[in-house]
Amino acid sequence: MAEQQEQVAPDAVMTRIGQVVMLHHGGDVDEARDRFLELWAEIGEDGDALHRCTLAHYMADTQQDPADELAWDLRALQAAGELTDGRVEEHHHSLAVRAFYPSLHLNLAADYAKLDRTEAARSHLRLAYEAVGTLGDDSYGDGIRAAMIRLDLRLNGHDSAGGREERPGPPGQRH
Repeated sequence: MAEQQEQVAPDAVMTRIGQVVMLHHGGDVDEARDRFLELWAEIGEDGDALHRCTLAHYMADTQQDPADELAWDLRALQAAGELTDGRVEEHHHSLAVRAFYPSLHLNLAADYAKLDRTEAARSHLRLAYEAVGTLGDDSYGDGIRAAMIRLDLRLNGHDSAGGREERPGPPGQRH
């Protein structure tokens, strides 16, 4: 008996984004950034919102300059605002747009913290906390919640860890 497919039809762009994410996780940041830029040029500023949200989210991770990272995370948030649950479900039946927001706001909070814009960081962290109830009790949700707590502690002077934290990806890229 054939297993039920989670996607209605393969999405070639999401597959390509996933391949570049693996390249990045393998340590080739420069090549990943170049390939993301090529994909961004193909997708365009007005392309599919799921593609733009996912690509911008991961492109932010390849940036060395915190201001550039922030710009890409803002693009991801803007694209998420254009998404519908129907479009997200086309990619994966168990996803909902609202589940993207804890990660998106957490990433923006971390970006603002790096730029010493503490009030903006706290504002986005509050938005992440408001949205975190949409996440399941699984490793993805646990990772987001743990990262939120770490950032909260750091913003309130309880943790001096200033290094770059691993950012959880949006639910659309879970495996």
